[in-house]
Amino acid sequence: MAGRYGNLDYPKITKRGVLFGLGLFLIGVVGEAYIHVTGAQVPGWEERLLLNMEFLGTAIALVTPFVFGIFLPLTE
Repeated sequence: MAGRYGNLDYPKITKRGVLFGLGLFLIGVVGEAYIHVTGAQVPGWEERLLLNMEFLGTAIALVTPFVFGIFLPLTE
């Protein structure tokens, strides 16, 4: 029987969301570290993109467990 939000697998969505957020964060950190270690000259938009990936990855990794692990299952 489908719940209020359809037939969602909350544990799978939570795990994948956290892994996606951590992946974004790690790509941003490794990219910035590589730029600073090698001394490469990159445009400002690339550095902003990597920084935004860090912030967005952190936000996704922290919000996903609350939304898909706690809030939505309790509202069904």
